[in-house]
Amino acid sequence: MITVWGGATARTIRPHWMCHELELEYEAKLIGSRTGETQSDEFRALNAKEKIPVLVDDGFVLSESAAIVTYLGDTYGPDTGLVPNPYTQQRALYNQWLSFVQMELDAHTLYVMRKHRDLANLYGEAPAAINTAIDGFKKQIAVADTALAETDYLVGQGFTAADLMMTTVLTWAQAYAVDISPRLAEYASLHTSRPAFKRAASLNFSISAGA
Repeated sequence: MITVWGGATARTIRPHWMCHELELEYEAKLIGSRTGETQSDEFRALNAKEKIPVLVDDGFVLSESAAIVTYLGDTYGPDTGLVPNPYTQQRALYNQWLSFVQMELDAHTLYVMRKHRDLANLYGEAPAAINTAIDGFKKQIAVADTALAETDYLVGQGFTAADLMMTTVLTWAQAYAVDISPRLAEYASLHTSRPAFKRAASLNFSISAGA
């Protein structure tokens, strides 16, 4: 039995979306990141970092959204193309894009905005830090803009979990009113029109992250 813990954020939608792409039956434990639920004894036994999302697959526990979507693709969809085969150049490119999304776009820019906007009561208001993060995001996302100039996919000729990850940071940026290029807006619109995304979003955003 697969269980996905977490909801309400751009990070937590990733495993839900992947499960729906793979048409997996799973249990969704919709807890927020700032509701106190990640500090329960039950959850801390799964992830002492007190962070979501977390995947549990018949007792196997995995955290970090990129690791989760890759595991799901490798384990339950090796022939779907959602995750490129191991030991290939396409897999190396896939890993490159996942690292780029997680570090340059998520952790170093968008999450800085979140800390000083949505979580200013915890981290303080810092308009200069937000503006620097916006500038950093725009600089880095230009790399994706160039890569996607003549294709709808980051790796190969079809949708992969790299596109899933990239789309989640683009919609996150749009939610924060960060300007993205018409091409990237078109790319995000294409992939958020996927039925699996729509089902995942309806589920994931049915709760609040908490204050």
